[in-house]
Amino acid sequence: MVKTPNEPNISSNANPNAAENSRLTIELGGHRPFLIGIGGCGMSALARLMSEAGLDIQGCDSTPSPVTQALQDATIKVGFNEEATQLPEDIDVVIASAAVKPDHPMMIEATKRGLTVMSYPEALGVCMRGRTGIAIAGTHGKSTTTAMLGCALTDAKINPSVIVGATCAQLSCGALSENASAVGFRVGDGKIPTGDWEGRQGVLIAEACEFNRSFHHLRPTLASIAQIEADHLDIYGSLDAVIEAFTEFANLIAPKEQGGKLIIAHDGAHRREITAGLECAVETIGFNPASDWVIGYESESGQVSVTDPEDLESIWRLSMPGEHNAFNSAVAFALARSVGADATLLSQSFEAFAGLDRRLQLLGTRDGVRVYDDYGHHPTEIDATLRALSLSENPSAVGGRLICVFQPHQHSRTRFFLDEFATSFEHADIVIVPHIYFVRDSEIEKHRVSSADLVDKLRARKVRAMHLYPFEAIIEQLENLCRPGDLLVVMGAGPVWQIGKGYLDGGCD
Repeated sequence: MVKTPNEPNISSNANPNAAENSRLTIELGGHRPFLIGIGGCGMSALARLMSEAGLDIQGCDSTPSPVTQALQDATIKVGFNEEATQLPEDIDVVIASAAVKPDHPMMIEATKRGLTVMSYPEALGVCMRGRTGIAIAGTHGKSTTTAMLGCALTDAKINPSVIVGATCAQLSCGALSENASAVGFRVGDGKIPTGDWEGRQGVLIAEACEFNRSFHHLRPTLASIAQIEADHLDIYGSLDAVIEAFTEFANLIAPKEQGGKLIIAHDGAHRREITAGLECAVETIGFNPASDWVIGYESESGQVSVTDPEDLESIWRLSMPGEHNAFNSAVAFALARSVGADATLLSQSFEAFAGLDRRLQLLGTRDGVRVYDDYGHHPTEIDATLRALSLSENPSAVGGRLICVFQPHQHSRTRFFLDEFATSFEHADIVIVPHIYFVRDSEIEKHRVSSADLVDKLRARKVRAMHLYPFEAIIEQLENLCRPGDLLVVMGAGPVWQIGKGYLDGGCD
């Protein structure tokens, strides 16, 4: 973070000119922030939060999009000249998305002018101070848990502000509302309006991303940590360094006397190392009967049960399949109860929750082939998704097959986890692998591994696998390969979703 000697002040005074139901308790010393990369999911939500607080927000992005149009419709100024070097004269703070490099012309100009430059995580941390922050951490499930919690607290009349790294049609009004609008944010009350925590600073829910240690900028009152595994090894280098980073994050949670609490997975979260010496309250959650919050799950019916530390049980049925989603909903339930939300309303909300984009999302059906899209790009996520679909859909019962198109995300991740990837497709009958999605890695790293290496590993394990490119060729292959009763799932964090859409539409954009 680059700062001038006069760092922006942070206060908890709500702006009196903002709407009562959408006040935010943030101020950047009266400055006018400029957001570079404002069209991103998190950045656009951040712009909304600060705008609703009464700050005069401006920003830019590389190209127009529905997101930037929505910002402009909300009277937020957005420009699109990415080569511009001249920032507006009336700004003092520049907030940059993770995609913006230090050599971007506007970043260079900001430094020359002595402006305060903040990253997106740093700005999100500013927003969380003075709020009742809830941070969702863990290697997997952050977006789903955040969206579930946001919808549930909205349905429970807590009216939170939420930033999630995916779009969810139910987030703006809650899962129990008939109104739907695909968004990745919502702006809620400046004070908690009801429940055991009524009158406290309003709730702000956000994902706590471990990439680049971004979550070290957050200051949550409540937090959850789900499973912790080796990931982002291009940043951390080892699992021990990942655990150390999560430990540092846990130490940022407010102390117990201020309501601070960590809800951590009983198993798989290295909880003994993470929780040692914490000043906040600590409760465990999991399928293990020794957990403080004990989860039960019936895969055939989708029924989830949670028994709280006082031995009270709540039950709901999820439309999203999989034990991992049962766990996500249980974590959301435990966090929501921790801020005093009504248990009955929470259960009703989870039953009505229809999911979010690219998280086990049913795209449609073509000629008897059901097509799913999923963001999973880590071996554990792939295994959980394919296992859930195999159990819930059971295509083999009607003579069908589970066909997976998986696009690896980053060459470094593919290389680090090549053997793990090879074992994560046991529930798939056919696997098609396009080129690895190239992002962040160096050109040297790009030549160290290829999709063909993964295909060779899969074939060695007797998995029917093939490497095809471009996307149009994969769609053509699917049209020849798929038959009624098959289940097609496209997976990955890159643009692989275009294959699912293209197959349904009969072509690729």
